[in-house]
Amino acid sequence: MSETLRLERGPDRTAVLTMNRPEKYNAMNHAMFRELPETLRALDADPDVSVCVLTGAGSCFSAGGDIADFDSLEGIEDYRGQVDLALSAFSAVECCQTTVIAAVDGIAFGGGTELVLACDIVIASERARFAFKEVTLGLMPGYGLMRGPDVIGRPWTRRLALTGDEIDARVAERIGLVQEVVPHANLLEHARDLARRIGRNSPTAVQSGKRMINREIGPPGLAGAIEATALLQATPECRQQVAEFMAERARRRARPDPPSVGR
Repeated sequence: MSETLRLERGPDRTAVLTMNRPEKYNAMNHAMFRELPETLRALDADPDVSVCVLTGAGSCFSAGGDIADFDSLEGIEDYRGQVDLALSAFSAVECCQTTVIAAVDGIAFGGGTELVLACDIVIASERARFAFKEVTLGLMPGYGLMRGPDVIGRPWTRRLALTGDEIDARVAERIGLVQEVVPHANLLEHARDLARRIGRNSPTAVQSGKRMINREIGPPGLAGAIEATALLQATPECRQQVAEFMAERARRRARPDPPSVGR
């Protein structure tokens, strides 16, 4: 049983895979990074599933990597292992046989946007927002820098990675990150309907098509992204910015809620 993912099988060789940490805005921790490839391997081996809708529980897709995981990291080998785990999970989405449709609601920040880049098709609700927030913590989105130029082009990859700016669903659609924007209330059913239409087609043809489109994906680029990102995460500057972020978050949580108007 997965700690962080909820799997629901549906008709026409479809499934819905939900990132299930709503109390953490579906931030991806070590367990989720391990369980995502395992779940995809199980779906690849299941003859009754050829298409999967990937979404998030609650009000958002994913806030990105769980910064709390940084507390346990010390030397460069720890950072290398952490980055390998995360980027390998994104690569598993892109390289699995199963077609993966992202259904994005609310925020997809940092690793959330990187995960979107790894999916085959992206449907977003009108209230979705995307950003590479890593630069605000002294980091860079390793997988995003590797895949972003292919999906949204070099200029937009630079713009998002170097500023940390957020873009809305319509801008994401215009630059090619998202293929369709739908009303919030219709998001999951629209994604499921698309999955069913793909699932009714020949699984062999669909898998072959995905494999041919992604044929240039390979270990050399992934290995380089892992090493560069790990070296950056291990720098004193990055560790200080992460510590400041965690301290500020703790201070915000410790503040009492302001009284509501009229109380």
